[in-house]
Amino acid sequence: MKNSQPILVVGDAMLDRYWDGSVDRISPEAPVPVLRVTQRYDRAGGAANVALNLAALGSPVTLLALAGRDEAGDTLQALLAEANVRLERVAAPGYQTIQKIRCVARRHQMLRADFEGAPMPGMLDMLAARYQSLLPDHGLVVLSDYAKGALDRCEGLIDAARGALRPVLVDPKGLDWARYAGATLVKPNLGEFKAVAGPWADAAAFQRQAVALRKRLGWTYLLVTQGEAGMTMFNGRGMVHEPARVREVYDVSGAGDTVLATLAWRMAQGDDGFEAMRWANRAAGIVVGKFGTSTVGREELLAAMAQAEPAPAPTPLPRRPRAAALEGA
Repeated sequence: MKNSQPILVVGDAMLDRYWDGSVDRISPEAPVPVLRVTQRYDRAGGAANVALNLAALGSPVTLLALAGRDEAGDTLQALLAEANVRLERVAAPGYQTIQKIRCVARRHQMLRADFEGAPMPGMLDMLAARYQSLLPDHGLVVLSDYAKGALDRCEGLIDAARGALRPVLVDPKGLDWARYAGATLVKPNLGEFKAVAGPWADAAAFQRQAVALRKRLGWTYLLVTQGEAGMTMFNGRGMVHEPARVREVYDVSGAGDTVLATLAWRMAQGDDGFEAMRWANRAAGIVVGKFGTSTVGREELLAAMAQAEPAPAPTPLPRRPRAAALEGA
């Protein structure tokens, strides 16, 4: 298997910190459990986890992200460097690296504490300038949006990638998806899709809404992930549904990052979106069987795919009912 083209990941990076231990009593100060911490460990989260997943799959990868010149930022950079991920850190005085601290007992999260703030003035200009300099050396762009501010101006990033003939894959957030117009592939989960497209009465209506949204925003592919129900990909040729391939679920943290990274890795290898989805679906089934923010290794995924069925041909897209079409004429 050939090496992937270098991939540029841009987005909201964060440091996931775990305080792990046991609970044996209730606090005398308030009716809350007391966690006796016996282990602490750090993992790269958000866009940084997408980059780690790409590195685990054997892809050369650069992460462009906002991160402070602080202890958390240095820890994040060390974690990425250990995995051969190049971090292009955009920093500014007073900006603190995003952190999520999870208190865990017996593999169950008890509490999460978040430390985050909006980008400082000028940081997005610096990110855009760094992006322009990095783009020519990368064959594909991934935008990992966690609504923390790094991608508030993502329209310019997508336009620049299109102008350079670079595919752009997006994990969206929020309700204004016009910001992602012109992307190659957009990957919302079912809840995110429903918040933007609106509710539907049946499967045919869901499919029509997906088709209409993809066409309106000029995406080559729209992938809607649906948890235990699998995932469905739409493009101009039709749609393909992949049922979930889950053996046992321990933790869904970061599963979307694994799907996004696997899609990018396969498309950088030359696969179309439908074939890339087959791989991403298998990767998702593996990663939810692991605890915490985790990655899927290349050999692990290759072994799983050796047992996979061939990709089905796309199903023709649904048409609007004739009466509805006449009413809208």
